[in-house]
Amino acid sequence: MEVWSLGWDDTAAPAEGIARCLLLADEPPAGVPAPLLDLRNGSDERTGAVHVHISTEADQQTALSHVGLAEWIVLSFQDWSMIPVENVVAAAQGTPTKVAAVVDSPQHVAGAAFALEHGVDAVAVRPINSLLDAALAMQAARLEQLQTSEEDHQTREHQGLGVSKVTAVEPFGIGDRVCVDLAGLLHPGEGMLVGSTAAHMALVHGETVPSAFVPTRPFRVNAGAVHQYTLLPNGSTRYLSELKPGDEVLVTDPTGTSRTLIIGRMKIERRPFLSVVFNDEKGQEGRVILQNAETVRLVDARGSPMSVTAIETGMRLITRSDSTGRHVGQPIESEVTEH
Repeated sequence: MEVWSLGWDDTAAPAEGIARCLLLADEPPAGVPAPLLDLRNGSDERTGAVHVHISTEADQQTALSHVGLAEWIVLSFQDWSMIPVENVVAAAQGTPTKVAAVVDSPQHVAGAAFALEHGVDAVAVRPINSLLDAALAMQAARLEQLQTSEEDHQTREHQGLGVSKVTAVEPFGIGDRVCVDLAGLLHPGEGMLVGSTAAHMALVHGETVPSAFVPTRPFRVNAGAVHQYTLLPNGSTRYLSELKPGDEVLVTDPTGTSRTLIIGRMKIERRPFLSVVFNDEKGQEGRVILQNAETVRLVDARGSPMSVTAIETGMRLITRSDSTGRHVGQPIESEVTEH
């Protein structure tokens, strides 16, 4: 995402990362080091850019009519509204047309930068420190999102899920249980990889399965005891007790296909536990400690959710094994033993 300055002055001059100076009404400033995009007449044939000021539905339709024809559509607003931005961004996806939005507050910068997740291709702000700082911060966040998406793709290709056999199921007293409530909906089959050790995790299914007694919570993974690990999108691990709203976690299905979701809320309560012990295909032992409740489910070898209260020895579960040692959640080339 590019950052443009709407006009130019001494505030914009020292700012790094400004790609263009946009003119919509003012006289051209002198000594502008960034490329000048002059749209005072509504368009610029040299760059293939057009300016549309949005105040009515008819203006939005005018902007949409340029999709696929103009190289840039620059939107400004009588009163800021996300809906026209989203509509033009949606229409421009898959076309050569790029979308820029003139933004007048730091809060609106974030909205434009991530409109429909994809976001606009440029934000134009007046050369005011608070606006420039917000725009450059969102530019960095978009770059981080792109890098994370690439890392997630690599992670999906290397999840390496396997099958383990249950060797013991037993009560495990009462303790602090963590529900991870995500700011996104889980698909049937998806859950989080959780384990009492970082080397061996089981796939804990989300609360997407209907029950006769409680409604579904399709945003929730009842992940069990607070001391357990979960896998993050970058391949590191974290204790459940360390997770907080705004953190990203890895959501996985039985095939190993994964994606990233953001935590919206953590819910910790005292609950009775069950311990499920399993051995992987190499005979290595893992354990997951979960709430003793019918709505808490692991995933069996067929990819079907199975209530922990119905799991018995000999059953086969989807798990993940990793012999790599861990230090503060990061993989290290060192032998680490956990029981």
